Amino acid sequence: MSIFRKIFGTSSEASGEANENEYNPFQDVNAQLPVDEQFTHNFKKNGGKFLYCENIAELNEQFENILEENDWFESEALCIEPRLFNMLNENRIAYQNITNPKFFLTSCESLVAEEGSIMFSSTQIKQKKAAELPLNIIVVASTSQLVLGKSDGLREIKRRYTTDYPTNITTIKYFEQTKEEDFLHYGSSPKNLYLLLLEDL
Repeated sequence: MSIFRKIFGTSSEASGEANENEYNPFQDVNAQLPVDEQFTHNFKKNGGKFLYCENIAELNEQFENILEENDWFESEALCIEPRLFNMLNENRIAYQNITNPKFFLTSCESLVAEEGSIMFSSTQIKQKKAAELPLNIIVVASTSQLVLGKSDGLREIKRRYTTDYPTNITTIKYFEQTKEEDFLHYGSSPKNLYLLLLEDL
């Protein structure tokens, strides 16, 4: 029972129950969706490109499709995480002593459903700001990294790194250039972002 009903009362309990079932314009419809659907909806709304992969073979195939679509074979890429180097080696993409990276290949800390954003830390991006990263980003993540909000993402970081916590924790939310500048996008650095999401649950 709402606090307003306790204070002001209602003509009948039946009418109160009926009002609870009516449309509420202040309630976020997406909040009722499961976390994975909520993330997918908000991520796509922000302009992100989403590719679901059931296994590693499918992930590698989708990665090659992205390279082919953008003509990035035998180019240069920024990549900080050694566990992703093999994906670049297999496609003859240079990632050491590079001068002109076409894209940034990385993992992430969490996928934040409430706003469709991706959370990174110094583990993935060192001390770089979003504006210093290449325009094109390919993120490799798994379904177990889906969280509802930023606070859940921060909790996951605390759980994952029992000591030596990463720094430079940030989220990237906008994945396409807006036609008109507005205050919501002020200071943001839109990225052309592909998400390869691997099923691991």
